[in-house]
Amino acid sequence: MASWNPAYEVSISDSEDEEDNLKPTYTGREALVFVVDANLYTKESSRLTDALNIIRSAFLSGLLFNDKDVMGLMFANTNESPQPYESNCLEDIEMPDNCAVFLPVRQLTKGVVDHYLRFLETMPESFVQTYGVAKDGSEANFSYLLRLCLDLVGKCYYAVDNSTIVYLTDKEQPHPTNSDSYAQAFQKAADLKDKEVDFKLIPMLDEFDYNSFYKEFLSLVKDEDMESFVPVVPEKLREMLADRKLKQSFVRRSLGHFKLSLGPDLALSAQYFNYFQKDKKPRKILVQRSDNAVVKRKRLNTVRKIDPETNELGDPRAVNITNAWYEIRLGDHSLRLTYEQVNRVRNLHVPGMMLLGFQSKSELTKIVYCKPCNFMYPDDRHILGSKRLFRALWERCRARDKVAICLFMSRRKSMPRYVALVPVSREDATEGSYYSLLANDGFKIVYLPYTSYVRHVDFKDWNSLENHASDEGVAICEKLIRKLRLKYNPSLLSDPEIDHLQSKLLALAFDQKFETLGSQYFPDPQSQDAVIAGLLSEFEEIFGEDAEPAKKRAASNSSLASTKSKAPKLAAEDLNKKDYVIQMIKNRSLDSCTKQQLMQILEEHFNKTMPKSSKKQDLLERIYDLND
Repeated sequence: MASWNPAYEVSISDSEDEEDNLKPTYTGREALVFVVDANLYTKESSRLTDALNIIRSAFLSGLLFNDKDVMGLMFANTNESPQPYESNCLEDIEMPDNCAVFLPVRQLTKGVVDHYLRFLETMPESFVQTYGVAKDGSEANFSYLLRLCLDLVGKCYYAVDNSTIVYLTDKEQPHPTNSDSYAQAFQKAADLKDKEVDFKLIPMLDEFDYNSFYKEFLSLVKDEDMESFVPVVPEKLREMLADRKLKQSFVRRSLGHFKLSLGPDLALSAQYFNYFQKDKKPRKILVQRSDNAVVKRKRLNTVRKIDPETNELGDPRAVNITNAWYEIRLGDHSLRLTYEQVNRVRNLHVPGMMLLGFQSKSELTKIVYCKPCNFMYPDDRHILGSKRLFRALWERCRARDKVAICLFMSRRKSMPRYVALVPVSREDATEGSYYSLLANDGFKIVYLPYTSYVRHVDFKDWNSLENHASDEGVAICEKLIRKLRLKYNPSLLSDPEIDHLQSKLLALAFDQKFETLGSQYFPDPQSQDAVIAGLLSEFEEIFGEDAEPAKKRAASNSSLASTKSKAPKLAAEDLNKKDYVIQMIKNRSLDSCTKQQLMQILEEHFNKTMPKSSKKQDLLERIYDLND
């Protein structure tokens, strides 16, 4: 990984002032500037429409999952430059030729997304009339285009953690090789590297040649060697751009910082991350029925003192949570623990990770994964030199095929867990797979299970001869499984409940119909039936036909049907006769009585009163015990 490879490390002194400068504050806000090449517009191709639909998906996904992000949209290589969404957003900005700003870099709101959706309805007919396409030889200067993107980000009125310029094009080279604009573009790449602005190229062609220009340009922006440049499949890049639910920035996915103690006076600082984020529903709120105003709730802790003489509660008194206490009764004495003392007991260990030893990697195959894994990455903000020490540990574990066993406490008041640090590398990922876009060099944190997590199942009940299938039955079932087997791809699986909720929210906000995505990767039942149709006859010969379950009677949905209370099976005059009731008790036949009748028997014949909250079974047991 180039960011913590010693060959690319910068020598930093041990000054305390410089160490403080290494600790930036993160706001969780990201700036994205989408730049669409107008040359995508052709009468024979729909590349421009495809590019705008990708941005549409990015806008909707960003609005649903993180509306704090700021996004903008502009077109390159146009003939005209009409007014953008905000006419005054270009003040004090030098507008280059053959460029047009559609949306300034602003926070995503309903109005911004609605303006873009209305623009898509008139595409592509109005694009040529409004913007036009620049002719050959009059294209926009690529360096001026990047400068305009930086100026738009600088006037977004928000402090952002990282900025990204996303360029969608099908041209493999913006300028001729020997032109001045070609050299200026590489100079601008150095400026992007100094300002820590990322540049992402999204080719709208499946076959795209990076060698002519973008291989060297992207290597300069990322400060990497050209030999180590590995292009990503364009189709995967387009999928990840449209899906803003997947966060590629490590800062956005960081769960926290911690210190890994390797021994006496030897430690390093690191961060840990999620491979994937969970889809979370919007937080529930209470609103007023009259004006839909949000109800604000405030928690108040009160205590009431018991008078030892009268055992009556006194007036309530509000207390601060830090001044609260826990009281435990021990016989005639009471033990009072303050809030601070309880926190001391909870914090048995200092938050962080402690190395316990090493184990062979082959032993890891015997464990049961009880929790999703995390990814560990070095960090020099707290302890300088952590990246070098981290790489040394990582290389030795890979060379000796070992895993590190550690005790990990992620934060205060959390439960300490035993974890295994498994060295992983991007070289281990299969080329072209979805995981290869997330794989990096570092440690995968595998949470080890406790003995109580593993269940001991008794297989004697079902692993018998009666449940044994013949060899022909096993063979036909294996054929069916092979026919229905699918390759797992998490990018194409969606939570149906979250997906349905999002479509409802978008339809309510924009007054349009949004179809639920669902799990489009799975084939429909009809196509699955066609795949296994040739094996069904053999399957039925071996196992027989399945018996159809009996249909349940449908519930009556008539609005005229009225609910009737349960009719008692005993007459009221019979319950007044004690001899009749005693005979019923001896025969254990009071189950047909209602709860009210049982309470009447207890009051009239046994002079016992039971609380109204008593259950019917408790009343029956009480009557039978009294008669015995």
